[in-house]
Amino acid sequence: MPTLSEKKAVVEEITDKLSNSNAVYIANYSNMSVADMGNLRGKFREGNVLFKVYKNTLIKRAMDDLGGYDDLYPHLVEQNGFAFVDEELAAPAKVLKNFIKENNKPKFKAALIDGDYYDENQLDALAAMKSKSEVIGDIVGLLMAPISNVVSGLQAQGSNIAGALQTIAEKEEN
Repeated sequence: MPTLSEKKAVVEEITDKLSNSNAVYIANYSNMSVADMGNLRGKFREGNVLFKVYKNTLIKRAMDDLGGYDDLYPHLVEQNGFAFVDEELAAPAKVLKNFIKENNKPKFKAALIDGDYYDENQLDALAAMKSKSEVIGDIVGLLMAPISNVVSGLQAQGSNIAGALQTIAEKEEN
């Protein structure tokens, strides 16, 4: 049984992870084998997501210290794993959705992303969110589209004018 100082160290670790994350996902891993859990951890690692199992009481204590996690408290029952992410906020949802599709577990319970609460019915919507790099790419594409349209329009106009001038010059020569 962990000592009080060990528990305090774990609470500090959780507090640090929560402070440095923009999202936390909760999944119930009950009835999963050790092999399944290892496989799930591997999938999270591939997606650059930190997935850890903590005692619910210790994670609640860390959430209490930070504040703003009240919506997640009802989900801190049973055996839970917690996914922490700072940049690609939809990455845990994509990993969970694909893993659940193949294995029918774990059960997604809830997520808190940038202070917004998402329940178990919103996993598909979370998984469909674009990553930060995809959104930036879309914005750059939108910004570049008018410029390339103007350039191609000017080039087309220039070639039309040059063609018209050449045709007029040829007619005058004849």
